[in-house]
This record gives sequence, structure tokens and C-alpha cells, in this order.
Amino acid sequence: MTFDEILNIPPYSLKEEEKAKLLTERLTELTRLHQEKCPEYKKMLSAINYDEKNVKSYKDLPFLPVRLFKDMELKSVNQDEIVKTMTSSGTTGQAVSKIYLDRTTSANQQKTMVKIVSEFTGSVRMPMIIIDCPSVIKDRAMFSARGAGILGFSIFGAKKIYALNDEMKLDVEALKEFLETYKGQKILLFGFTFMIWQHFYKELLRLKDEGITFDLSNGVLIHGGGWKKLISEAVSHDEFHKRLNDVCGLHDIHDYYGMVEQTGCIYMECECGHLHASNFSDVIIRRPIDYSEADIGETGVIQVVSTIPESYPGHSLLTEDEGVIEGIDDCPCGRKGKYFKIHGRLKNAEIRGCSDTYATKF
Repeated sequence: MTFDEILNIPPYSLKEEEKAKLLTERLTELTRLHQEKCPEYKKMLSAINYDEKNVKSYKDLPFLPVRLFKDMELKSVNQDEIVKTMTSSGTTGQAVSKIYLDRTTSANQQKTMVKIVSEFTGSVRMPMIIIDCPSVIKDRAMFSARGAGILGFSIFGAKKIYALNDEMKLDVEALKEFLETYKGQKILLFGFTFMIWQHFYKELLRLKDEGITFDLSNGVLIHGGGWKKLISEAVSHDEFHKRLNDVCGLHDIHDYYGMVEQTGCIYMECECGHLHASNFSDVIIRRPIDYSEADIGETGVIQVVSTIPESYPGHSLLTEDEGVIEGIDDCPCGRKGKYFKIHGRLKNAEIRGCSDTYATKF
């Protein structure tokens, strides 16, 4: 099955059985592609005696530990076909993953993002507030997960401003002017969780105490990048929502889960507070003792699969996160597919989310 055929299917329309058939066909094809095109990947499959004839489901396909991209340069295209190299977030001294993209994979990442996010924001581009500083976007050919996230979500913005200056201070006058210009219109906000809390929420709270308020009740906030630092400060998901609503009226808030190793295939939080897998990807929970598939409601290690990667073998990855499948095809929001919850990083795993790595430096 080609990726364009998958793009033509509404992203949350397939029930479990239909989606499993699609994923098995596409991911088996990708495994074969990377086996042929990536010498290192071919050696790995040979070492485990991989035989496509034994694959009955996409869940039977081999997965790579996500950490491997920090140690090896894995690509399935020639060097001259690479148009972009993306790096994961990392604290000082950490090795970072390097992900190599050709034009096809890069374009498909963007098309996928549009399909998924539009299900939550609508198809009309909105005035956009990026809760970060402009200096994050530097070298377009090679940039970090943080920069990639900003550029990826920027396609949903018509007119854009950065809410913070390069000293990570709130640009109060620019924000006032922007909100006055687009008063009464729906506004998109994007940022990473800790930065929103530390540099946006706390400053809005301080200004409110001085009698200066901002009305963001027409706003839609999309945020991600990890919760580790905020949870350590006793700021829960519900508290995060409540405080933002109290300080500026912001109530339409969506977290997302994703990683640079599978850019484009993000897992968006619905109105019911559940993270959803679209037709483009899936989440499998593995028992750490033997990597067998866990039951619904059983906590384990998260495996993620993606239909996108053609320039590198990142279509089936074992993460260093823990989570649980909460249900399949029956979320009250009406979207089909699995919905799940992230419990956090595995014990002793490196911090790697954009929000959490920034919080560590901060």
C-alpha cells in the first residue's frame, strides 16, 4: 500500500481490524525496503533470523530500540538524497539521535501532521502565538526536535508571533498588539509544556496581580515535549489546565506525544483527555520481562510504529517510555483506534523530551 493511499483515508476512521490490515501491509513493505536499502538494518535482521514469511501481523515485525539512533547512522537512501538531518533533544553531554530525511519522507511527515492536527483545530489557518523565542529556528537543514516542532506546527498559523524574546522573557507589548489585532478570532498557540509554564503562565500570573490581563478564551493550545519536570513540581495535567484557564481563559488545550525519530506521526490528546493513535501509526505496549504484548489496562514499555519513514529504518521502534492502553475504538470523543496514557520515562532512562531537557538546563 502506498503512503498516498493511506493519506486519502480520514485519520481516525478505521476500526481495529481494518487498521491492523493496513498497518501489516504497509509496515511489512517498509521492513522489506529498509532491509534492501540499509546495510546495517539488513545485518540486524539477519542476526535475528528474520523471515517475512513468519509475519502474520505488524506486531510480529522486529523493532529497534530508539536509543540505537544515537549510536549509529541509519539511512536507506544515498547521501546526496538527504535534504534534512533532524536531531533529538538532549541535555548537555548526551548523545543525540540523528534522523536522515529525503524529500519524500520529509513531505509525507508534513502531510501527515496536517491530516492529524486539522482533526482538532479545523482546516482554516489561524493567527498563531509561538510560546518560544525566534532564535530556536536556525539551520533549516539540521535542527533540533524543538525547532522541528515549531516549524512543523507553524504551517497551521496564518500570521505568527513569538511570545518570548531571545532572553526567554514575555514580549508583553507584542502580545497585547497581536491580541488586539485579532480580537474575536480563533487563535492557535503552540509551545513546549515546561516553557509554557515557566515563561508564559508564571508571567501572566504576575501581570494579573498588577492588573494587566490577557483574554485567550478563543485560543487553542497545543503543547508537548514531556511532563517530567512539571510533575516533579507537583503540577498535574488537570492543574496545568485549570491554572491556564484561570489566568487567561484558555480552556481548549491539547497535549501531544511524539518523537523526532517518527516526526509527523504525533499522538494528539482529545477532548476527553486521551492520547490517540491515528491510521498513520500505532502504539503497542510490551511487557518488559519478555516483550510480549500487554493487555488493555496493563502498564508496559511503549513501542511505536509509523507508516512514514522511507529514508531511514524508523518505522518500528521500542521507546524508553512507560504507558498503558486505555481502550480501543470506544473513546467518547468518537475517534476510532487505540487511546492511551503515558506514565513517564523508564527508570534510569535519559531525559529526552524537548520540554524536559530544557527544564533540566533551566
